Amino acid sequence: MERPTVTPSGVAVAPRRPRTRPLLRLLPLSPAVVLLLLFLAGPIAYCAWIAFTDLQLTGQAESSFVGLENFRTAFTDEAFLNAVWLTLVFTVVSSLIGQNTLGLALASLMQRASKPVRTLTGGIVITAWVLPEVVAGFLLYAFFRREGTLNAILDWLHLPSQNWLFTLPILAVSFANVWRGTAFSMLVYSAALNEIPKEITEAAEVDGAGGWRRMWHITLPMIRRSIGTNLMLNTLQTLSVFGLIWVMTRGGPGDRSQTLPLFMYEQAFQNSMIGYGTAVALLLLLVGSLFSVVYMRLLRTEI
Repeated sequence: MERPTVTPSGVAVAPRRPRTRPLLRLLPLSPAVVLLLLFLAGPIAYCAWIAFTDLQLTGQAESSFVGLENFRTAFTDEAFLNAVWLTLVFTVVSSLIGQNTLGLALASLMQRASKPVRTLTGGIVITAWVLPEVVAGFLLYAFFRREGTLNAILDWLHLPSQNWLFTLPILAVSFANVWRGTAFSMLVYSAALNEIPKEITEAAEVDGAGGWRRMWHITLPMIRRSIGTNLMLNTLQTLSVFGLIWVMTRGGPGDRSQTLPLFMYEQAFQNSMIGYGTAVALLLLLVGSLFSVVYMRLLRTEI
């Protein structure tokens, strides 16, 4: 062990550590870094390159660099703009409003319910969440189809029925996404509500604050960070929903439920335009990044 050196002025100076130690500490992380570069950063970089080419699956010997042509084509394509609009409608209705609101309502009600009711309700809601996306799509297709469960209930109640997957396809798939994804919001809000000190809510109740006033002035401000986190995760998940919509409507009828993931799939694999489809995928990634930036700014601690 090296001893500290003493300067002429009598001050002891600790010996310098070898510079190789920080490198040795990073050595155990190198396999994970290599895997991330190989299987994450590498494919993303390759997809980014493809988006600037005219690569096709069939009928082409080699691809060429076309610059921003794919992106210019997208922003002048009415089908792409329609997919953007439907993606925003699907995200707002099913995620920002549906899953978020219903998840908070269920979590609040389960706080006051008995243990058997909490167990039964939680089990039913979580079962819908853990189902594979394709299975959930088939179940909701059977529920909304012309001869499905919903119309059978309406006929039994002597109410008018209709072909929901034809007349209101984007709302049907939005409801399906709410049914499947509400469990995540419920779990997030249940954990957040359990962290609120009971003394605060009891004091507000003694002061005469009703349920809605306690929710608005106490509960929501105290769980605002959980709300922001839940909104961000739900939004990113909803933007990438593919299997649920594909099983229920395949983007139809026509293109009335064709969100960006389905439009990207159609262009890349059905129309064989890999370059154009990859450009749409990058634009979808950009939309998700913008949502993430907005939510992260909202989640910053106020100074």
